[in-house]
Amino acid sequence: MERFHQWLSEQEGLHPPKGPMGKAVNYALNNWEALTRFLDNAYTPVDNNASERALRMAALGRKNYLFVGHEVAGQNLAGLYSLVATCQAHDVNPEAYLADVLLRIQTHPASQLDELLPQNWNRLFGRPEQPAQ
Repeated sequence: MERFHQWLSEQEGLHPPKGPMGKAVNYALNNWEALTRFLDNAYTPVDNNASERALRMAALGRKNYLFVGHEVAGQNLAGLYSLVATCQAHDVNPEAYLADVLLRIQTHPASQLDELLPQNWNRLFGRPEQPAQ
């Protein structure tokens, strides 16, 4: 990354600032701290592909969900969409999760509903994260 930063610094004066290469070089240099943040923490991803994929699904759905028939149906769909996305973010199979939780919620203590959240479900109820492939 140090060599890349040096190269960017060398390129800075060689390209017109309004040209595509000049804009790219200036962007990288102006955002260098953010661009190298992944070097400080091994858990920070190098890219934001996971975020982009999640936003892409929402953007594609926006047009599809425009005509759900009724406002309440749209709210229900948004809640279900959010639940499935949360399951996916925590490596939980949404179908298995919903099947288990819909049965379990009838007898589960209201004071312990946090246990049924997707992020806690695998750990507490010993369910496999994903079906065997």
